[in-house]
Amino acid sequence: MFDRYDEVAFVGATLGPLFAADPADASSARQVATFAALDVDAAATEWPFVAEERARKSLAAMREGAEDADSEALVWEYRRLFVGPGAMPVPPWGSVYTDRECVVFGEATLALRSWMRRNGIARQGAGKTPEDHIGLMLLLMAWIASHKPKLLEEYLRDHLLTWSSHMLEQLEGAAQHSFYRGLAQLTKESLEGIAAEMDIQVEYPRFYR
Repeated sequence: MFDRYDEVAFVGATLGPLFAADPADASSARQVATFAALDVDAAATEWPFVAEERARKSLAAMREGAEDADSEALVWEYRRLFVGPGAMPVPPWGSVYTDRECVVFGEATLALRSWMRRNGIARQGAGKTPEDHIGLMLLLMAWIASHKPKLLEEYLRDHLLTWSSHMLEQLEGAAQHSFYRGLAQLTKESLEGIAAEMDIQVEYPRFYR
């Protein structure tokens, strides 16, 4: 029986803010500062669901990038990847990848919103960002693991794991900053490790982007 819900919550709560907010935002800046001061070897040993050597590689890239956090480079890279102006190389919303029209607020968003409503789950974070934003979904994973763990497998199988690896592979390829390359690797391997540990069988949709 799976009993590592605290570790799932740790993964979501640690990585979610790095996607959900601009590095100039206080919540994200605190997380970035933590990675800038990271003892990579110790963290790699303790990071859950990822093989130590793989975790070390990703965490080292993130620390290298986080040490540059006082410059504008990290902020501009976040905005280039996820915000704009202009075409975003890696939109952070699931429906952009799984909806035939590649739109925000697509079928994946509405399905997630409906599932949350049926299960009495509030959205994570303020603002009007669609619920299927990768950062918000990682934060929601943490919340579910802590408060409604019986729903975790369903949430991951039907809503997050269906598209997260696809998006994170694109992020790893598009990122020009070591912090976001490492973040993409660590997040992808953490989620895949959780799926393997929980023996979740995912039915992947067709991707349109």
